[in-house]
Amino acid sequence: MKTFKVLSALLCYPTGDLARAVPELEAVLDSEGMLPEGERRALHRLCEDIAGSDIYDLQERYCLLFDRSRTLALHLFEHVHGESRDRGQALVDLKAMYEQAGLTIAANELPDYVPLLLEYLSTQTLEGAREVLGQAGHIFAALAARLKQRDSLYAGVFDALVTLAREAPPRAMVEELLKSSDTDPMDLAALDAAWEDEEIRFGPSAQGQDACGQQRLVARLRHAKRAVEPAPSSI
Repeated sequence: MKTFKVLSALLCYPTGDLARAVPELEAVLDSEGMLPEGERRALHRLCEDIAGSDIYDLQERYCLLFDRSRTLALHLFEHVHGESRDRGQALVDLKAMYEQAGLTIAANELPDYVPLLLEYLSTQTLEGAREVLGQAGHIFAALAARLKQRDSLYAGVFDALVTLAREAPPRAMVEELLKSSDTDPMDLAALDAAWEDEEIRFGPSAQGQDACGQQRLVARLRHAKRAVEPAPSSI
């Protein structure tokens, strides 16, 4: 499923190589046809922007979006675990899931980096990929909403991920994520406060030793979802 590879590439730091590869990326999106026409048009607009803009302008815009705003972080567990102990174990579990699939992280990047996750999903069955995307759908929907507020074409990538999951995220969960203050990327003092580090501890998995691989990732995402789901009303 090369469409996942295309989405991964579009979320990576823009380079000249990426700009030159745009015709190939667009061809994959159209030939595989995994996305509806509307989503493909949005991705084509992003591709055209990457191919036609000054590379330094692209890189500056990218950094202002994803590197200087915690609410737009491209690390999945940042949005559900922050810097808590749970995130540390979740990262270990996710790395193990990649290794069980025969994949090794070659880049100096955390396992929950969304482009890296999409590379992994491109090697899995469509059903398995959709299960993972569905559990993270509320995160992708919140990222899409924030990017639209900034008139960013990158919103099209996250809209595409929600569509591929074929499971509309509960609106209440998306709104819960959107409650987090969206820091101005030019306000350095606010950025320092938002990114203040908390200690990460590694310890035994709260899910037990019998959970592994993709099931463990899904379990952790479900755990994060339950934390914001409303309790059932009593009669």
